[in-house]
Amino acid sequence: MEPKRIQAPLSDDDVLSLKAGDNVLISGIIYSARDAAHKKLIELMDQGKELPIDLKGQIIFYVGPTPAKPGQVIGSAGPTTSGRMDAYTPQMLEKGMKACIGKGLRNQAVKDALQKHKGLYLAAVGGAGALLSKKIKKSEVVAYDELGPEAIRRMEVEDFPATVVNDAHGGDIYVEGAKVYAR
Repeated sequence: MEPKRIQAPLSDDDVLSLKAGDNVLISGIIYSARDAAHKKLIELMDQGKELPIDLKGQIIFYVGPTPAKPGQVIGSAGPTTSGRMDAYTPQMLEKGMKACIGKGLRNQAVKDALQKHKGLYLAAVGGAGALLSKKIKKSEVVAYDELGPEAIRRMEVEDFPATVVNDAHGGDIYVEGAKVYAR
């Protein structure tokens, strides 16, 4: 099946048009954020303070890229394990985030929040960071430079490949895929 092309940031209609198992090619602006950045964002939310980025419609890529070599936009940019962000994801979705990209399973609270707030969890191929980095055309740190690779980056991507794992309708490709092999 041909991958679906989506443009970031996302609308509710974009999110609702996708189902678990769909392959997508993302173009537009996405942001990177991992554990340390999520912790800082949630602290600001809890204090009622303004965030350094507007989460409305955004896709957050769970990545801590390696340093760029001369002539490169970014170093290797493979996804990190998403479960480390599970404690923060429902609140991020509530504030307007529409999708996150990582690898691995998500907990039930995240899956419920994806349905409630019309969001998606996308998986990128782990171990393919060097290849994924070629889909990132621009990258600049926009917050928390002191976090090094875990700083928040604004990244312009073109045809960035991912697969919808959890959709806004309750679909879960990991659960559905396992059923195929159950006896």
